[in-house]
Amino acid sequence: MRDLVVVRGLGKQFSRYHADRPWTLQEAFQRGLRGIGPAERFWALRDVSFSVAPGRMLGVVGPNGAGKSTLLRLISGVGRPDEGSVEVGGRIGALMDVGAGFHSDLTGRENVLISAVVNGLTRREAERRFDSIVAFAELEDFIDSPLRTYSTGMQMRLGFAVAVHTESEILVIDEVLAVGDASFRQKCLKRIELFKKQGHTMIFVSHQPDSIREFCDDALWMQSGRLMAHGGVDAVLGAYLAAVGGQDAPAAAARLSVAR
Repeated sequence: MRDLVVVRGLGKQFSRYHADRPWTLQEAFQRGLRGIGPAERFWALRDVSFSVAPGRMLGVVGPNGAGKSTLLRLISGVGRPDEGSVEVGGRIGALMDVGAGFHSDLTGRENVLISAVVNGLTRREAERRFDSIVAFAELEDFIDSPLRTYSTGMQMRLGFAVAVHTESEILVIDEVLAVGDASFRQKCLKRIELFKKQGHTMIFVSHQPDSIREFCDDALWMQSGRLMAHGGVDAVLGAYLAAVGGQDAPAAAARLSVAR
């Protein structure tokens, strides 16, 4: 069976700017346009390759700044790679940045309908599932208030509820569940478990090893924009946690490769 997600030689560059960069046009002209350009370019991702088969759940681990969110964004079609390619064989439901795709001046109701359509539903389908989305988010009393009045946790609830109601073949989730309260986080994890039982494919970034072990079939370890290891959950997590505990990351990854 053909893999649903295929990543080949993926690379993405970003610009790093001077700390004293001018922030207004007036400042730029006063300085003679000095410092307006990037100080350097750096690779947020480089030479990353892997695939995810239908019905498999891939957990992604790594420290902050490892390139995990950049990887998920490129898989979700947000931005273009500078090297390599991403092939996706199905509709993607993505939950990455809290409030991503939402407009702060629109109400929760308006944001749900727009976001659902952007994620592939027709207007009629979005309206038909609206009550279920709001009920899952537990925001019935606030749904007609502007999004700017929502807390970060409330925005996360709304975003997750929309993502899991779009019937996507592939669900991509960044570490946004960490901002929710404990009871709603458990509710989300139960929905993820149901998603898995239904045979869907998921890519799940988490800093919680127990969540990766519970839900994922495979794991991928990112470090400084590079793929350090990809394979069984216990082996990859073991190598990653050894590196977190003070071992040299390349050496931990090398031992994993030898063990495999």
